[in-house]
Amino acid sequence: MPMLSLPASFSGDPTPLGVDLHMHSTASDGALAPADVATLCAERGVRLMALTDHDSMAGIAEAQATASRLAVRLLPGTELSTLWSGIGIHVVGLLPRGASGALAEGLLAQAEARENRAVVIGQRLEKIGLPDALARARELAGPHRPLGRPDFARVLVAAGVVPDMATAFKKYLGSGKAGDVKAHWPALAEVVDWILESGGVAVLAHPLRHGLTRRKRGLLLDAFAEAGGQAAELVSGFQNADVTRDLARQLADRGLFASVGSDFHFPGGHLAPGSMSPVPRTVVAPVWTHPRIAAFIEASPGDHVPPVGSVAAP
Repeated sequence: MPMLSLPASFSGDPTPLGVDLHMHSTASDGALAPADVATLCAERGVRLMALTDHDSMAGIAEAQATASRLAVRLLPGTELSTLWSGIGIHVVGLLPRGASGALAEGLLAQAEARENRAVVIGQRLEKIGLPDALARARELAGPHRPLGRPDFARVLVAAGVVPDMATAFKKYLGSGKAGDVKAHWPALAEVVDWILESGGVAVLAHPLRHGLTRRKRGLLLDAFAEAGGQAAELVSGFQNADVTRDLARQLADRGLFASVGSDFHFPGGHLAPGSMSPVPRTVVAPVWTHPRIAAFIEASPGDHVPPVGSVAAP
């Protein structure tokens, strides 16, 4: 595999970076198998990818095998569910050395929490007129992973209750709706500790998507940085350029690195691997220049520590 060369700073060049550090597969709530996500990355010119399935690293080995064959560097990762001030917050763990210790145990606990939440979502949807909601979601998703709200959205579409996934969330699964079940996720600081202990980089996922005021988003960034968080997603999919520049200022003020990702889940939508708004010129350093990730990139593929280690994810 050729040496991977990435820019040391964000110059404002609108050319795609060839980097996507937030994507999902059938190991959580994505539509493509991990190998197919890696293949699509190669087809779209992504040279550095992270597979970040929800509370799982079950797809890493499969994605790695395909990525290596296609000259794509795969950075192991996961997207962990947390709580901060009563708000569900996601943290991406970029894990050059895989998961171990508290993170490995936490992934198992997160999977159990997701299964318990799925049971409650199924019961609620049955009460509003969707028979066998849980069994239908399990049939569509297959037997090997925890269920998420997108799985129930697909059931609602398949049953003809709603015309599309977006309507399913708007009417039944989005914030405050019947299927919006809050699981007992761990605290933000605890999850950051898990990632740091495993030698990873903790990245605050899509901070612009929580509907927070600028002030409250700043408080979230403060709490994340104080907990040891090292980066935040400056660009997640497509977003307003002025808001991106403002977020960059907030990251710079706190000494956080900037990550980028599409949050890809399924083909056919407006998001695809590597597709996102351009990163504006900013003094905020790219997350791939963080020493833990830079060492991973600079090493030859054969030098990399096996990505999953002792993790057992359903």
